[in-house]
Amino acid sequence: MHRRTLCLVIAAALAAGVGTATADDDVKAGEAVFKRACAVCHTAEAGKNKVGPSLAGVVGRKAGAVEGFKYSDAMKNSGVTWSNDTLGKYLADPKAFMPGNRMVYPGLRKESDRKAVIDYLDTVK
Repeated sequence: MHRRTLCLVIAAALAAGVGTATADDDVKAGEAVFKRACAVCHTAEAGKNKVGPSLAGVVGRKAGAVEGFKYSDAMKNSGVTWSNDTLGKYLADPKAFMPGNRMVYPGLRKESDRKAVIDYLDTVK
């Protein structure tokens, strides 16, 4: 294939959205990470706690604020409001971000996994 033809094919594919990730793809990837890494202890269903609190509506919520869940003093008194930035730091290393919290999970090592799960959580209200 000639270079010009190849460039036109690539341009047409990009214009059609072929080979490009969408926000929906990010959310789906995040849901998969959530199911693999978080769902053992957390739900994305409002009002339903497990070993960990429900993460429905977590983005924009003050840490330690889910009704009916018993938080550590560290979490309750942290003053943290969960944003994409604070969630990213917490999910990278929960114990370092918030010493004294009770979450035993060591964190999501891959930045792409953290971003994907935050994208998903941002859609769960």
